[in-house]
Amino acid sequence: MKLQDLHVLMTVVHAGSMGKAAQLLNTTQPNVSRSIAELERTLGVRLLDRNHQGIEPTEYGRALLDCGTAAFDDLRQGVKNIESLADPTAGEVRIGTTAFLAASFVSALVDRLSRRYPRIAFHIVTGYMETLQGELSARNVDLLLLRSTGSLADERLNFEFLFDDSYVVVVGAQNRWVRRRRIEVADLMNESWVLPPPESVIGSIVREAFHTSGRDYPRVTVVTDSPHMRISLLATGRFVTIFPASALRLLTKRSELKVLPVELPMARRPNGIVTLKNRALSPVARLVIDCARELAKALAKRK
Repeated sequence: MKLQDLHVLMTVVHAGSMGKAAQLLNTTQPNVSRSIAELERTLGVRLLDRNHQGIEPTEYGRALLDCGTAAFDDLRQGVKNIESLADPTAGEVRIGTTAFLAASFVSALVDRLSRRYPRIAFHIVTGYMETLQGELSARNVDLLLLRSTGSLADERLNFEFLFDDSYVVVVGAQNRWVRRRRIEVADLMNESWVLPPPESVIGSIVREAFHTSGRDYPRVTVVTDSPHMRISLLATGRFVTIFPASALRLLTKRSELKVLPVELPMARRPNGIVTLKNRALSPVARLVIDCARELAKALAKRK
């Protein structure tokens, strides 16, 4: 089996047709068809199905594509490792994380690492857990820093615990609720909430909190993933949100925020590193993981 033929197969599936793949590979369609035929002849199975929508991989084709993705990723990692032998503190690393962790823990992590190793380049990809796990499985990122909602659905992934986090109800320093010493979550039902989407981790905590108090999910005035927008709206004194407690120790504008004395049921989540099993990590990725462990320990001491 030739790596070139495997590359052709991956390009055909990505492009959806032999013709488009030929254009991307700067070759002819007969050459593309010949490479696919050679692979199918070598393996003795059909790798592609053709339908009115284009070309799709068969079950055998998907299995080979998974191997191809891993093989080419291993080659890329090998090249990076060879480059890092000259300087293991230089290179690039791709980190997948959520918007809020990107603005808090990951920002603190990048700041700490970039001071020590200024030649490292960081690529941060944000999204929801399922999307990020797909990015890791496709080897588009080196590792994930996430809040876990339970066991990982993909058994190819490994989760390493870093620190536990609780969640708190937060308002701006000028909000009228700041002066109250005791508040039930139901008291905030009609406030102006600014929250991430209901399917997020915080959305599930909000749903559980109001359900426990006998109420429905509150009317949300602003739905946004952006932590910076939520902080800006809180500064007006009119809005209410829920933040991870650790973020308040890391955000630069934490002095403008106040935690309300509201008890949130089951509002704790483990934070950790997600990596792909049996995938070799680059020296730079290992530096990131070591520093993340170090920062998590320091964060725990500041509770």
